Amino acid sequence: MSTAAILAGGQARRFGGRPKALLPLGHQRIIDRLLAVLRSLVDEVFIVANDRDRYRACGVPVRADILSNAGPLGGVHTALSNAHSAQVLVVAGDMPFVTAPFLGYVLQTGRSVDVAIPRTEEGYQPLCASYRRSCTDVIARRIGVRTLKVSDLLSETNRHEVGAKEIAPFDPHGTLFFNINTPADYARALTLAAYYAP
Repeated sequence: MSTAAILAGGQARRFGGRPKALLPLGHQRIIDRLLAVLRSLVDEVFIVANDRDRYRACGVPVRADILSNAGPLGGVHTALSNAHSAQVLVVAGDMPFVTAPFLGYVLQTGRSVDVAIPRTEEGYQPLCASYRRSCTDVIARRIGVRTLKVSDLLSETNRHEVGAKEIAPFDPHGTLFFNINTPADYARALTLAAYYAP
């Protein structure tokens, strides 16, 4: 069994507080695109967000953060704590162009390690990665001492870095890790969506 969690609980300060996962992109909202991709890959999907009512209509469970004010690392912790499988695919709710073939590859490479994480020229992509529940205690300890950068967790885990050569066949248009932080990003996402299928 495998699980996927969509992290949709960010405060979106640069986007006026609007829930980015619920933004329309073409004929679907971003959250609907992500759910369609993830349901094709895993047995269990849920959303991590503190505003449960906002996502209740999505048709999957919504889990609130277990450890508050811990940012994305807290979201990963909540995902691992709620999953019914040993392996959890974590995806940010503002990444509309991730694809099933790539996420399937991340799941495959994550089967024998604690963390399988893409690494691009911009750095690690910790919110498009596979984690095992064996990381839960390490994450909780780091949250306890307020060391909240997700990529810093890697020094304490057995990991596989999905490098540029592995990523390239899955990302011909360079959109795989595009995420929406600002209204300008959203405008670009709308343009990209008109040309490239998710």
